[in-house]
Amino acid sequence: MASRKEEKEALREERLAREREAASGERRRRMLGYGVGGVIAVAAIVAVVLVALAPGAEQSPSSPQTQGVDFPEGSVPPAGPLARDLPAAARAAGCTVENPKNEGSTHVTTPVRYKANPPTSGNHNPEAAPDGAYLSPPGKVENLVHDLEHGRVHMQYRVDAPDPVKGNLKALFNEDPYHILLTPNVTKMRAEVAATTWDHALICPRENPKVYDALRAFTRAYRDRGPEYVP
Repeated sequence: MASRKEEKEALREERLAREREAASGERRRRMLGYGVGGVIAVAAIVAVVLVALAPGAEQSPSSPQTQGVDFPEGSVPPAGPLARDLPAAARAAGCTVENPKNEGSTHVTTPVRYKANPPTSGNHNPEAAPDGAYLSPPGKVENLVHDLEHGRVHMQYRVDAPDPVKGNLKALFNEDPYHILLTPNVTKMRAEVAATTWDHALICPRENPKVYDALRAFTRAYRDRGPEYVP
């Protein structure tokens, strides 16, 4: 017959065995939970990436792209007092500030005929072009109009502009490329240099040293003032 001490020891061993079994079950449940949670997290990340890369997703990358290695050399005068006074800077440079009538803002995938040249609003492609400086257009005019809706400043030069003009505009772009596109014009504008934002334009028939303060003042007045802010 077992002694009282032996009975107590047997009961103790049974209790410890039950506790070990319970702890093992809890660990299995936690590991299963971690596994399911990990699968859900990975699936969520994949879904976000797929949405971001989907055609037509709202994108306007803020890290400027550039073809700067191909741009001619150029330089611009430092900013003067008129760089903070758009009307005065435009007059001094022989430029005009225009505020064309709004032409709409619907997303379309077909070509659009714009009344303003260069365009400052209107129906446009669902995908915006990336910020940056380009020697060839980074998209169609409908893509570039979408950038204006996002508050971008689109600096443009006529396709037959001489290399010094392209180089000087690139030098200005390098001063402050945030939310700016610099591209050749794709709408056969008459002006040698222009800048557009949503509902506003700076038209400069001829490039000259004073044009750059006008462009600085225009950017200061209208950058990030579009109907949709996209970082």
